[in-house]
Amino acid sequence: MSPEAPVSPEAPVSPEAPVSEADAVPARTMSTEATTATEVTKQAASTVTGAGPTRGRIRVLVVDDHQVVRHGLRSFLDVQDDIEVVGEAADGAEAVERVRQLRPDVMLLDLLLPSVDGVEALRMLRAEGDQTRVLVLTSFTEPARVVAALRAGASGYLFKDVDPDALAQAIRAVHAGQVLLEPEVATAVLRSESEPSGVEALTEREKEVLVELARGRSNREIARALVVSEKTVKAHVSSILAKLGLSDRTQAALYAVRSGLV
Repeated sequence: MSPEAPVSPEAPVSPEAPVSEADAVPARTMSTEATTATEVTKQAASTVTGAGPTRGRIRVLVVDDHQVVRHGLRSFLDVQDDIEVVGEAADGAEAVERVRQLRPDVMLLDLLLPSVDGVEALRMLRAEGDQTRVLVLTSFTEPARVVAALRAGASGYLFKDVDPDALAQAIRAVHAGQVLLEPEVATAVLRSESEPSGVEALTEREKEVLVELARGRSNREIARALVVSEKTVKAHVSSILAKLGLSDRTQAALYAVRSGLV
């Protein structure tokens, strides 16, 4: 029987061509270089190229009040070679505590959270001097909420329908120091400069909610009075605080009194 023919070695795989930095065109927003979500894949790929495993994995904290969302994000991110989910939190207060304990590199943060909302949690962390990079991942597009999150120190703002691969690239971009905004978000930030401020910035419904706050009513009581859900009331309260630059319900109640609404 004739000997088997030797197997030829596989041809070496040629390295991928590096992504040119010229492919990404930054847009300036709020006097900071801000990258739109449609550009993030190119810029993040350019940032990661050549980084190598010696730089370690990006440690991520996932903050969302829905367990199925947290589980889905963890399942996807944990298969990334350079990203590691180190913890989860279901509300703003827990998020602050987890950041103190875990010191993540990046926090994925929803805004509408129980107990303490996302913007207030971010303000609390920045007041402590924490510099964790924060990528807001939410379904809310209200300009006031967007601006409040960015002013509180968020490094990026994406919607929850973002493509999974684009999300991973966004995490890398934010970790690398870039500011990342959805195109709609960038527009909202620019428009906010010319929008009315104070009570004039509130919608009629928000004014109604503010009046009820000043009367000392809870979210449940306000919901009953206005015939809406508690979740809707909570969203209105968050929007009111953001538009007026306030941090809690007590300040909002005092503002309403001083403004002559009650």
